Amino acid sequence: MRRFTLTALAALALASCAQQAPALPTAPLPAGPAIAIAATPVPLNPADPTQDRIGDFRYAGGLVLSSADTARFHGLSDMAVRNGVDLTAVSDEGDLIKARLVLDKAGRLVGLTGGKVSALTGLDGKPLQGKLESDSEGMALLANGDMLISFEQRHRIWLYPADGSAPRQAPAPDASFPANGGMEALGPAPELGPDAYVAGGEESGQTWTCRLSAGCAPGEVIAKPAEFGLVAVTRLPQGRTAWLLRAWDPVRGNRIALTIHDAGGEIARMEMARPLTIDNFEAIAAVPAKDGSVRFYLLSDDNFQSSQRTLLLAFDWKPARR
Repeated sequence: MRRFTLTALAALALASCAQQAPALPTAPLPAGPAIAIAATPVPLNPADPTQDRIGDFRYAGGLVLSSADTARFHGLSDMAVRNGVDLTAVSDEGDLIKARLVLDKAGRLVGLTGGKVSALTGLDGKPLQGKLESDSEGMALLANGDMLISFEQRHRIWLYPADGSAPRQAPAPDASFPANGGMEALGPAPELGPDAYVAGGEESGQTWTCRLSAGCAPGEVIAKPAEFGLVAVTRLPQGRTAWLLRAWDPVRGNRIALTIHDAGGEIARMEMARPLTIDNFEAIAAVPAKDGSVRFYLLSDDNFQSSQRTLLLAFDWKPARR
């Protein structure tokens, strides 16, 4: 049993009041990274549970996620889905989450299994320490399994090799970013090469195309209202790109816009706000299907606040014939 001094107990009490952090587990936990992830279904529209579409986007299931096995399953800020069901996510406290999506016979999202959590490491191979170092916001999984992570506070992009060795610096845009408004959007750009990726600034909407072998060059600026931030990107087949925009204010709450662009500009848009099931969505992943449709997954960052939720929603979209 640990023994605490009065000073230590007072410090702990002050720390617990500083933010509305979720309660720690009340029972001993097994050693190792495995965690169970609880998944509670949610309707697209609590005010109208029969609603199953937003324009051309069909709702394919949604979940509130939590885990009683760890206090680290929070703050999820970006994700990728491989092989249709293998999910990898990062948190803005420097954690890496892996799990497998569970789909029912109709292909709807109904759960997650095989959860694992681990800490991102620094260039020295040791776990990142402190918010300035561990505020991971964007993630890009390359075809060879290497993973790129963009960080805020101390803005940078690191490459985490697939073999588990220590990360190294990767090319990043030669630009200045606000402390809490950096490269939130990060995704692979396989059409440009196996080492190519795209990064986007949250506040400016400026994007860059980068290659591990050739650095970064400015790209398009994503048009958006000033109150919206650019928070995620994913490439789609046939030269298309999906961008996720997010806004919040105390009157209207959270709002998002998922926009899909091709070489000619925007071709589709999905907007969400109250009374729909909404939170601080920061992550997007896309799973193309053989029939030309795309399954989108949206993941929210609960900011380690008990008043927010970790939501994972699925939508199916099929391009209109031209």
